[in-house]
Amino acid sequence: MNTGTTARSEPGTKPRQGRIKCVVWDLDNTLWDGVLLEDGQVTVRPDVVAELKRLDDLGILHSVASRNDHDAAMERLAADGLADYFLYPQINWNPKSRSIEQIATSLNIGLDAIAFVDDQPFERAEVAHSLPAVLTVDAAELGEVLRTPEFRPKFVTDESRLRREMYRSAALRDRLEQEYTGTNTEFLASLDMHFTIAPAGREDLQRAEELTVRTNQLNSTGRTYSYEELDELRQSPDHLLLVAGLTDAYGTYGTIGLALAERGRPAWHLRMLLMSCRVLARGVGTVLLNHVMTLARDDGAVLRADFVETGRNRVMYVTYAFAGFAEAERDGNRLVLESDLRQIQPPPDYLTVTVRT
Repeated sequence: MNTGTTARSEPGTKPRQGRIKCVVWDLDNTLWDGVLLEDGQVTVRPDVVAELKRLDDLGILHSVASRNDHDAAMERLAADGLADYFLYPQINWNPKSRSIEQIATSLNIGLDAIAFVDDQPFERAEVAHSLPAVLTVDAAELGEVLRTPEFRPKFVTDESRLRREMYRSAALRDRLEQEYTGTNTEFLASLDMHFTIAPAGREDLQRAEELTVRTNQLNSTGRTYSYEELDELRQSPDHLLLVAGLTDAYGTYGTIGLALAERGRPAWHLRMLLMSCRVLARGVGTVLLNHVMTLARDDGAVLRADFVETGRNRVMYVTYAFAGFAEAERDGNRLVLESDLRQIQPPPDYLTVTVRT
């Protein structure tokens, strides 16, 4: 059983750079010195706060899994100006593994993108046993571990620095949706959503590479592309690289979609389609695909699309099927889907779509 800091990966493999998207913190004797309910007064550790803020600037999120009194702990965090750093904090008496699962679900990220920091070997062992994909970290080794490649994104974009605020806005939307008494369509209309599609510029490529690395569920092939590959494809006369963004009344979702199409006759070929999980519940999943379909149809071609079954991207297969694609070729888990483009769905009425050229 692994209770320390070693990533659970196959022998001989290197830790995957930037795989950690969220650090989940214990509180007592980890984030602060002392035990809140026993000592009454605790002192936040300045070195931990410095690391927390540094990671936040890199776009890495934070949450809490602590056995504690919720109100007392949140009051203490607020007093130190730290409460806003923690998304979906789980401060209760449940097993830490259950709290981490809830955090992963709320953030819509995989367990393998989470690191859990705790001073207690028992707590780390419980998480390592129940959730082996989670990277467990001994609080005593924090300074060393948080500087490893797994906590170092390849790129830090302007959007990275806004990631926490994007998630906080998403939490507000989720709460408003739960309280909304009308239909789901009426709620979506109340958001005043604006969807933009544009050819990728050089300034978009760092975020585009980041999307290919971070997006698993809504990636049609599971393939990642480097900045250099994307820049070459962006400039290729035979290819079209598109980025999509989304905003609403509560703020921006950032760059949330990417499409790579290879032009040709008699068929265009959609080599990649991906969407950020942040927009999964916003009813915009087919908008970028439908735009590429329209472009191919207007060019007198049909549209073929690569799809690779990864075990996590079933939603993308459903997206293609919903848009009228059918299987044309299969080689194991690699498929080519095709649409004759006779029917292309218009964007939903609650969405304003702007296409830039």
